[in-house]
Amino acid sequence: MSAAGAPGTGVADLVIAHGLVVNATGRRLAHVVVDAGRVTAVVDAAEPVPAAERVIDASGRVVIPGGIDGHCHVAQVTGRWRTLDDYAVTSAAALWGGTTTILDFGIPRDAGETPLAAAANKLALAAEARCDVALHGAVIDWDETVPAQLEELARLGIRSVKMYMTNRGSTMADNDTVLKVMREMVRLDGLTYIHAEHDAMIVDCTQEHADAGRIGIGHLHETRPELAEEASVREVLAMAEYTGAPVYFVHQSTPGAVDLVAEARARGVEAHSETCPHYLVLDDGVYSSQFPEWYACCPPMRSAETVAALRGRFADGSIHTVSSDHSCYDLGQKRERTDDIRHMPHGLPGVETRMPVAFTALAEGWDAGGTGAAGDGAAPDGIGLLERFVDLFAAAPARINALPGKGAVAPGFDADLVVFDPSEARTVDGTALHMGTDFSPFHGRSLRGWPQHVVAGGRVVLDQDGFHDPGPVGRFVPRLGYRESLAAPAPAPAASVGAAAPEGQ
Repeated sequence: MSAAGAPGTGVADLVIAHGLVVNATGRRLAHVVVDAGRVTAVVDAAEPVPAAERVIDASGRVVIPGGIDGHCHVAQVTGRWRTLDDYAVTSAAALWGGTTTILDFGIPRDAGETPLAAAANKLALAAEARCDVALHGAVIDWDETVPAQLEELARLGIRSVKMYMTNRGSTMADNDTVLKVMREMVRLDGLTYIHAEHDAMIVDCTQEHADAGRIGIGHLHETRPELAEEASVREVLAMAEYTGAPVYFVHQSTPGAVDLVAEARARGVEAHSETCPHYLVLDDGVYSSQFPEWYACCPPMRSAETVAALRGRFADGSIHTVSSDHSCYDLGQKRERTDDIRHMPHGLPGVETRMPVAFTALAEGWDAGGTGAAGDGAAPDGIGLLERFVDLFAAAPARINALPGKGAVAPGFDADLVVFDPSEARTVDGTALHMGTDFSPFHGRSLRGWPQHVVAGGRVVLDQDGFHDPGPVGRFVPRLGYRESLAAPAPAPAASVGAAAPEGQ
């Protein structure tokens, strides 16, 4: 109970009343009851509002589980570049944006730092987090100590390992290392995360552009072709199929890459596709804009045709999660070497804008796919727009990353909740966000899906009065085994998919 309430009084800490409660499995009009940091009941809206220390009236709005961003880089050091954020800043920005759990990476800074030491360093820094945090490990080079280090990471609840198929000389893992780590992940019931771009193709293409004097930021998209991503996905899927390892592809930017994963899944490979908001709404025309440095990331933005096709995969369920790939550089860092993309930092701030960009992209893709968002028509699998969004934004990241107590509005789950009006639009002001940088790649865009209330661990951290900093209360969340988690019972559905919805959803 809260300090204001006394145990045994029957008065809950918080009730979110009269909202449309949406899980990935369905929806219902209900009151959500919160006590001691957890959801204790979801009560039909026809019933009286339960007694509580605080009641938030969510009439006409949607209540969903707090977002889970499975791909963030906090206080990341790569070569001579360091992102400008820390856990206090990034976790607060996440909460501003409706994300209540972030997953960061313990990536070794150099050849002298072990995977275990890199993860321990991030765990220490995460003590300042305002929201809950989980971690991925990372392996660059294989040696005889790696199996024991991976065992220790698993014991700590760090059950995934990221490897890069590119970035020669810094974070890249060779194929022998990838194969050996996959075998260890099978043994430890873990998940292999992969940055899939074919290094030899990228190195060769980049050198050709450098030789031709076309190596500035305006040519970034030309140096990293779609084929390089898809060739790498194909190769990694073959290794995953050979070893039996579950695999998760970060920031997929082409429909071809997504389709390769779908084809592998049809053969029984446990593979997952992630994309990022920027690949859904920005195309490679940004590199001829006034500020091309705003869009320096890898993979780069793709053609308008590719973006449209990717958005279709996003709407039809072929993509499983949407993550920010948050990397907090500022314009000073970005502009230092715009003349040579090989020497500038790549990565975009996005943890705060993930929810509205993803929701807007999904709604637009829903309409384009003929599923009838204007009348809440369901997709062929019977799922509506809001359910699909909840799955991408919270439920699937929780399920795939084996995060206990996350990803659903249901009794016994953590009281991580977001209240929003799907019809409300706001225009992004990149200078008014809270990510510790001075720009946003989405500046000036009108987006829907902004959180109005955010509850994290039972605390109201965002409401009509603004942000209420809870202090460093974020918890480290140990994860379950990948297959162990998938075998667990799913949370009960909120109700049937056919329940009423606000207009347009």
